[in-house]
Amino acid sequence: MFSLFYGFWKFMFSKTEFHVLILGIDKAGKTTLLEKLKSIYSNLEGLPPDRIVPTVGLNIGRIEASNTKLVFWDLGGQPGLRSIWEKYYEEAHAVVYVIDATCPSRFEDSKSALEKVLRHEDLQGAPLLILANKQDVADSVSAEELARYLDLKKLDERVFMFEAVSAYDGMGIKESVEWLVEVMERSKRTETLRARAGPASA
Repeated sequence: MFSLFYGFWKFMFSKTEFHVLILGIDKAGKTTLLEKLKSIYSNLEGLPPDRIVPTVGLNIGRIEASNTKLVFWDLGGQPGLRSIWEKYYEEAHAVVYVIDATCPSRFEDSKSALEKVLRHEDLQGAPLLILANKQDVADSVSAEELARYLDLKKLDERVFMFEAVSAYDGMGIKESVEWLVEVMERSKRTETLRARAGPASA
């Protein structure tokens, strides 16, 4: 009898947990985004942007949104660190790919790094949110312009969205997280990861 009540309690009150990768080349604003997420969704004050240093390895942030637990893995984007990205693909429910919308000279580098991510079989079917970051800066490129430039043809079977955001002032971040939660809840990849984890995670 206890197990029946416990199962019902767990079903009613335990929150789904999703793992989300934050990727992008160096200086795109990934860690600033993570710190802003923490300050928006928890009572913790994120690091101020002027105290953020380039990520070497991994930063982790946990938030709760829409009755869901999100664990963000922010990985360093320098060329020498991108090889570690794939070690986190298998457990990721979704990918947030951050691009510095003020720096068109690095769009090609961003595009080739993203294409390599999308080709990896361990990320098959993972929803993709591409953020045109630094919209608080006057000459930043819009999400629509960035989408045209990236011209990602091979996304037919992957749920994806472009969003204009500012990790500095928070513009567009709540909308982005709401979209992420919604698509992850409906994603075939989420079903696959749950099945692989077994009944304990259901």
